[in-house]
Amino acid sequence: MLSVYEGFFSGGARIVHSDVVLGLVEGGQQDHRVLSIHGEVHREATRQRMEDDACYRSLTAAGVGVTSLGRSFPASRDQVGFTGPELADTARATAEADVILSLKEQPLRLLNQAGLPRRPVVVCLHRSDPENQGAALDELKAAIADGTVVACVCCAESTRAAYQAAGVPGELLHVIPNGVDLLRFRPDPAARLAVRAALDVPADAPVVIFAARYDAMKNVPLFLASARAWLAREPRGHVLLCGAGMTRANPGLVADIAAAFGTDPLLTDRLHPLGVRHDMEHLYAAADVVALTSSWGEAAPLCLVEGMMCGAVPVATDVGDSAAIVSGHGFVTPPDPDAIARAWTEAVTARSDLAPALAASRERFSRTRMIAAYAALIDGVHTRATLPPALPDPL
Repeated sequence: MLSVYEGFFSGGARIVHSDVVLGLVEGGQQDHRVLSIHGEVHREATRQRMEDDACYRSLTAAGVGVTSLGRSFPASRDQVGFTGPELADTARATAEADVILSLKEQPLRLLNQAGLPRRPVVVCLHRSDPENQGAALDELKAAIADGTVVACVCCAESTRAAYQAAGVPGELLHVIPNGVDLLRFRPDPAARLAVRAALDVPADAPVVIFAARYDAMKNVPLFLASARAWLAREPRGHVLLCGAGMTRANPGLVADIAAAFGTDPLLTDRLHPLGVRHDMEHLYAAADVVALTSSWGEAAPLCLVEGMMCGAVPVATDVGDSAAIVSGHGFVTPPDPDAIARAWTEAVTARSDLAPALAASRERFSRTRMIAAYAALIDGVHTRATLPPALPDPL
C-alpha cells in the first residue's frame, strides 16, 4: 500500500488518515508506505516541516516508511510542473504498491501524470465542498474517467452527497465515518485538573475549547465574537484556542482578537491561544464544551468527535455532518454570536445530564470500526485488481 499526501501539516484529515494507516499496519495484513509531495508547508502563519509533524513522527515510529519529493508550499515559480527526478521517485514508489490511497483529491495532480505505473487508486475525501477544491475536482473526474480511481472513501454522508452532486458516480462513493482511539480520548479527571492548573484556570470554572487551524472556513471571527459575548456573561469562564496559527505570533489572529474584544480588552485575560498541541485528549478533558463555528467545507469534524469522547459537550454550526454528530449529545446553533454564547452556557449546565448519552455513543465513534471498514474496502479493491480478465462469451 502507498498513501500519497499533499504534505504533512496540522489538520483533521491528516490525523485521521495517518491513524488509519497505523491501524492497518497494526493488523499485520498490509504493508504501508507514505509519499508526501511537500517536505514543508507555510500556512496558517506557521512554517510546518514534515519532520516536526506529529503524524509523521507516529508513522515513522511504527516503522512506516515516509518519503517526500521535497517541495515547499507555496511553490516557487519553477515548481509548477513535476520534474523528471520527481516523477522517477513517484514511479518507483507506485511500482512497489498494489493499491494507492490518495489523501484527498489534491495528490491526483501527481498521480495523473503520464507514464507512471498503473495501480488502482482509492481517494479519501474529507470535505463537503468539492466546488471549492479548484482544479483538484477536475483531476478527480479525469482519474475516474480513465479508470485509475476505482473507489472514493467519504468520511461523511454530506461528503458523498456533495461529490455525487458534483458529478462523481455514486457507486464509487463509500461512506466510512471518522473514528478515534477510545483508549486515548476519554474523560480523564486527573488530566482535567492538571491542564487547568497549568493554565491558571480554576477547577470549577466553565471552559470552552476551540480546536481548529486559522483558516477562513473555520470562521474564527464568529468564534471570537461568540467568545466575547460568553466571557462577558460568564465572569469565571475561560476559552482555549488550539491549532495551527492559533497563537499571538499570528498577526491575523491578533487583529481578529482586537476587532472582537476592542471595547473589552480585559476579557482577553481569559482567552488562551495555545497553538498546535500534541496532548489534545488532555485539553478536551479539561473543557466543558467543544465548539465549532465553521461556515463551509466541514464533513465530519474530528474536533467534535474527540471532544465528545473526552466528555465535552459539542456545540456546532450546521455544516457538513455536524448536526448528525451532535444530535442527542449537544447543540446546533445558527451563525450568531449571541445564540452561540447562550448555547455554550446551556451546554455547561447540561453537561452532567448529557454524560450518559455521550458515554453510550462511544462505540459509534470507534477507531476499530473505522479501520476495519477501510481494510475491507482496500482488500476488495485489491482482489478485484488481481482477478484474471473475464473471458468473452462464446458465440
